Amino acid sequence: MKKLFLVLIFAASYAHSYAQGSTDYGSGMKFNINPEGTKYVRLITWSQIWARSVQNNPGTLVNGTPQDKTFDVGGRRLRMLAMAQVSSRFMVLAHFGVNNQSFLNGGAAGTSGTGGYGAGKKPGLFFHDFWSEYTVIPAINAETKKPNKFTMNIGAGLHYVMGISRMTMSSTLNYLAVDAPIFNWALIENSDQFARQYGIFAKGKAGKFEYRLALNKPFATNGTATEGVAVDNNGQSKAALAGYLEYEFFDRESNALPFKVGTYVGTKKVFNVGAGFYSQKEGTQSLKNGIVQKHAINLLALDAFLDMPIGKKEKNAAITMYSGYFNYNFGPNYLRNIGIMNIGTIDPKFTDKKALAGAGNARPMMGTGSIFYTQAGILLPKTSDKPKIRVQPFAAYTSKKFEALSKTGSYFDLGSNFFIDGHHAKITLQYSTRPIYTAKDVIDGNKGEFIVQFQTYL
Repeated sequence: MKKLFLVLIFAASYAHSYAQGSTDYGSGMKFNINPEGTKYVRLITWSQIWARSVQNNPGTLVNGTPQDKTFDVGGRRLRMLAMAQVSSRFMVLAHFGVNNQSFLNGGAAGTSGTGGYGAGKKPGLFFHDFWSEYTVIPAINAETKKPNKFTMNIGAGLHYVMGISRMTMSSTLNYLAVDAPIFNWALIENSDQFARQYGIFAKGKAGKFEYRLALNKPFATNGTATEGVAVDNNGQSKAALAGYLEYEFFDRESNALPFKVGTYVGTKKVFNVGAGFYSQKEGTQSLKNGIVQKHAINLLALDAFLDMPIGKKEKNAAITMYSGYFNYNFGPNYLRNIGIMNIGTIDPKFTDKKALAGAGNARPMMGTGSIFYTQAGILLPKTSDKPKIRVQPFAAYTSKKFEALSKTGSYFDLGSNFFIDGHHAKITLQYSTRPIYTAKDVIDGNKGEFIVQFQTYL
């Protein structure tokens, strides 16, 4: 029995490494706590450093100085994950780190300025995930030694089973583009903790289907209700139900961990279609003639993911494609503006046309309405038996049609991955554009942002 589970554990670890485009790392930093290796602790650590040149929104101050363009270097993600298989059926996972630290912000809580123990220094670690999981029905039948057609794991804690879409539960280790489009985490840092909530979940396989279902308790929000515009205010928050179901046409993907792969770098043949949802009663509020109205949050998505080798096997070329349609309902005219690692603040003296989204690189990120997103990339063929660098150009397009804005916004991304050793060591270049809304029915041109990301992962 122990040998059987050893095989399963090794297979899961290998599959996770295999997804990163390099077989040199095996199961990574794994420390056995029994001679058979069926009980172990595995550590994963990674960093994503961004060097950026940002065309700021009109009316932006950077550390008190008006700036049209800003260059900076910062930490997008600095993280560590530890998982412990403490028995053949029981696993504990902890994922912690810091995010979005620039030369101005992302540092210690409760401080201001950049001198001494300033806001831009000494960020506090926090948990992204911390859950326990129990295998109810394993992948392999213990008696027949054959695969079970139906499997199930249940768990509880601060977790990532948030439904909606594949991208909502994406791994940050192996994106095709430089990052997720962010709107995929529709509740980010409002009623969740960095895309996680406390709850109980179930996940598993049913033939070629993979399923995930969760009952969560959203974090409390207390935005001030306004006339005709929904804001995040759930008071004593109601429970939320989330789920995602996908069909796997070709290779089966590992679901040992909830993190979905963005590109397999030519190592698997995958075509999946999926659908997901998130629903919470009385998640937002607005005023109607001065009377408080409560609104449900109902989020739906349909998506498809394709990743497969093309051409001659020895050339190891591959294509990766992902498309998703997101239908979000947060209540009337709900709109949220976000800028990733935004170092800008609004200049109160600026009297020209200001961006509705605010300062820096902020943009209309998510709201009541619909979003279409698609991305595609091609892993170029090998030019030798042992290429020093693999190249993977990509492009992405986003269309956002929100109730609060009369004009549909178009967003473009163009770039390339340069794999030094799969996702374990890669450099990504990306140029992105965003529309500048100066009124709900006026788009006054576009602004750009150039990012170079340096990623290491073990």
